Amino acid sequence: MTTHPSTAGKGVGPLLRAWREQRRVSQLELALRADSSARHISFVETGRSRPSEEMVLRLAEHLDVPVRERNALLLAAGYAPRYPETPLDDPALGALRDGIERLISGYEPYPALVVDAVYDVVAANRGIMTLVDGVCESLLEPPLNAMRLALHPKGLAPRIRNLRAWRGHLLEQMERQIALHRSAPLRALYEEVAAYPVPEEEPGTGPEEPSDAVPYVALPLRIEHEGRTLSFISSISTFNTPMDVTVAELAIETLLPADPATVKHLQTLLP
Repeated sequence: MTTHPSTAGKGVGPLLRAWREQRRVSQLELALRADSSARHISFVETGRSRPSEEMVLRLAEHLDVPVRERNALLLAAGYAPRYPETPLDDPALGALRDGIERLISGYEPYPALVVDAVYDVVAANRGIMTLVDGVCESLLEPPLNAMRLALHPKGLAPRIRNLRAWRGHLLEQMERQIALHRSAPLRALYEEVAAYPVPEEEPGTGPEEPSDAVPYVALPLRIEHEGRTLSFISSISTFNTPMDVTVAELAIETLLPADPATVKHLQTLLP
């Protein structure tokens, strides 16, 4: 698994150096991006120079440091955190919640959901709820977790026709997130779902699956539903330039039909 910057070092310098090395950026390249000098970057990383608050934020931006970790850099440099972490149920985020609900409802009958930093589902449309019908009730109790739901033997895993490939895709996705965020809960979730048993053979295909293969542009999720094999292409989007930790860690996933048969079937499920 990919490693991530350590917090063992004292001060902001070692943290910035760790992020720079993880991004495989030289001191000179970072200096050019941040309108500084390699000498100054070196002094910051070794603790010989204390960066200004503006410089910390500028370096973090050019190193694509997550919003939560930008707060950690500011604290390490002796400054107050810049970005709040507002609970999603806070009245201040009411307009955001309403917008999310309208967005995922607009995708119906295609499935769409919103997850947080540890893949807990914070919103889902009727398309998703149709797909999870019949899943073990314990997996549907709040907080519903998208990774457990997909990979647990009592979840969707037995119905996923390309389980090995899809499982590999999801685990790689989590590895990238672990490399980007210092999150013990996310690492624990990864270790849990990676340990779920995997059948030696792929589940059989549905009886109504067409014999001619559809040329996909990306790895599809092929899942059985009511005797049919449905095919989806997953698309994930996040908020651009978020100013709040909670908002920065939300991800909207939509499952778009990958073939005409899936479109036709979904249109019969929801009025």
